[in-house]
Amino acid sequence: MARYCGSVPLLGTANVTILIGLQMTFCNQAVSSNELIQLEDSSPPVRARRRDVHLERLEFNLAKARASITFAAQNPNKTSAEDKDYVPIGPVYRNPYAFHRSYLEMERLFKVYVYEEGEPPLFHDGPCRSIYSMEGRFIYNMEMGNRFRTRNPEQAHVHFLPFSVVKMVKFIYQPKTFDITPIKRTIVDYINVISSRYPYWNRSLGADHFMLSCHDWGPHASKSLPYLYSNSIRVLCNANTSEGFKPLKDVSLPEINLKTGVTAGFIGGIPVSRRSILAFFAGGMHGPIRPILLKHWKDKHDNDMQIHEYLPQGVDYYKMMKSSKFCICPSGYEVASPRIVEAIYLECVPVIISDHYVLPFSDVLNWKSFSVQISVDQIPELKNILARISKGQYIRMWRRVKMVQKHFVVNSPPERFDVFHMILHSIWLRRLNFRVQDLN
Repeated sequence: MARYCGSVPLLGTANVTILIGLQMTFCNQAVSSNELIQLEDSSPPVRARRRDVHLERLEFNLAKARASITFAAQNPNKTSAEDKDYVPIGPVYRNPYAFHRSYLEMERLFKVYVYEEGEPPLFHDGPCRSIYSMEGRFIYNMEMGNRFRTRNPEQAHVHFLPFSVVKMVKFIYQPKTFDITPIKRTIVDYINVISSRYPYWNRSLGADHFMLSCHDWGPHASKSLPYLYSNSIRVLCNANTSEGFKPLKDVSLPEINLKTGVTAGFIGGIPVSRRSILAFFAGGMHGPIRPILLKHWKDKHDNDMQIHEYLPQGVDYYKMMKSSKFCICPSGYEVASPRIVEAIYLECVPVIISDHYVLPFSDVLNWKSFSVQISVDQIPELKNILARISKGQYIRMWRRVKMVQKHFVVNSPPERFDVFHMILHSIWLRRLNFRVQDLN
């Protein structure tokens, strides 16, 4: 029987500027009777503790990294990490010193093993030109080779399960059936293979493994196996706490709609003085929040509030965002919206209207410093809320949007501190948050 327990802190949350006391503890017992996976090569349990020198070395180095990050968080004047590329500063970060030290420790230590089993397109592939582009982009960048990928699984802190839910929906889902059993069975079969060939899934019951999906059905696909859902790190665009997303264990993946596959010509805005529109939104009746927004503000002939279901003919969507001070970003049927990153790209302060959504990189970024977050109940007061933000306060928020933009940019190849590395950093933080104990 494999069992693991861990209890160490993550980087900051609201109202805290150092490593916080929020902790994650897992103590899993034997495989339950409803566990879907059936291992073909099941050995009898060994009672005696077996020493794993490789795992001990990994955990020792992780413990040193935790101590270094904690020290940087608590002693900013005593830590001055030189970095020729970028040094995080300012209120856009919960604790810039802790973040920088954590990032540098990640670059120094973090290793990811990508399982090589499986064939494209369901594995080792993914979309790179769609609303689900982050799924394909991450798989591609991870597999192209980088400083974080290791070919030796003994050196890995985490193990990546490189399946694509988007591709599974395209190739093995029967349209209009709403039956994702074939997808779940494929995932079960895959983990069945890797758990019989390698010891790593069984020794942690999946805790040092991660999946990544930007499809709406990603969370449902993760329920293929209880341990994949409850133990593994799930990197999801649909980061909805009301549907089981656990911020201490799971990672919120930014949704970026790369229609052409590149961001060239799509990043950059105009000065505040030329932004004549107070707030802008254009989008269909999608989900429970947008109908309320459109009911109160749609086509009110108010030049300040440009809220539309459909844009008038000849009006350019992105030019409207560039001309607006605030860009309204309501959830659709799922909590994530590509409008948030679009607003950041075009230097328009995002106004986020969503229930139960965990914003990307919120362990590190202080979203309240560069965005406005309102509840659904506040939609009737939207204009008053935005109008009460002073010019000076708005300019500060606008400048901060420009500062955090670098963390959402898709680069090819990836560059330090960009979206690919921020996703990896979020996974790194979750791995820091527990210790794997091999009790086989």
